[in-house]
Amino acid sequence: MNQTMNKTITTRLNKFISDSGICSRRKAEEMILQGRVSVNNKVIDKLFYKVDPDKDKVFLDGERITPKRHLYFLLNKPMGVITTTDDEKNRKTVVELIKTKEKIFPVGRLDYNTTGVLLLTNDGDFSNLLTHPKNKVPREYEVRLDRPIMDEDIDKLQTGVFIEGKRGRFNKISFTSKNSKKFINVVATEGRNHFVKKMFAALSYTVVSLNRISFAGIKADIPQGAYRQLTKLEISGVIKNYGR
Repeated sequence: MNQTMNKTITTRLNKFISDSGICSRRKAEEMILQGRVSVNNKVIDKLFYKVDPDKDKVFLDGERITPKRHLYFLLNKPMGVITTTDDEKNRKTVVELIKTKEKIFPVGRLDYNTTGVLLLTNDGDFSNLLTHPKNKVPREYEVRLDRPIMDEDIDKLQTGVFIEGKRGRFNKISFTSKNSKKFINVVATEGRNHFVKKMFAALSYTVVSLNRISFAGIKADIPQGAYRQLTKLEISGVIKNYGR
């Protein structure tokens, strides 16, 4: 079997402890420095020590610690579902589409009628990694416009246009149809609300439909409305590419 498929995902010892719900990371660091934590029967007093949650046995004051199990889902979001954990208007939410007893939340958001790749998790650090602007995580969309786009506007969208007083730009634009310039693929690293729609609206185009085909390199390889858990390779790839 390909060794990369079995790549170990390690986590810092203080995070492992805090994920168990015992205490905060800062408090966990104090406990480590006090010599109260052991890994595989060896006392660890180094703050940057990493453990393999699947193999290592971690103890605090002689009691074994069991961390909360982190979950990572890919949902191919359908239309007519709201990206939130609950809705005051009683509309169906994305978390209702995933069968799990654990509380999870969406990573970022997709509009009510936008479809495609949406990640959900209960790992706050993983979510922050993907949504923090400094990490410039790529998002790729299929766009259908109300009218063919003009060549000069393609240049403007890649150079930058102002939306709500701040410059935005697409990193890449390509066409998905040889016969019509209404059908476009765009890549962006911004996660501002309604970013793609507002970019086109700034040049007087209306987005008729929008589908996110990838996020952080993870693609919608399942039917709309379906979901699956992320693989270890996908999770470790995100962590490696965007740092944690």
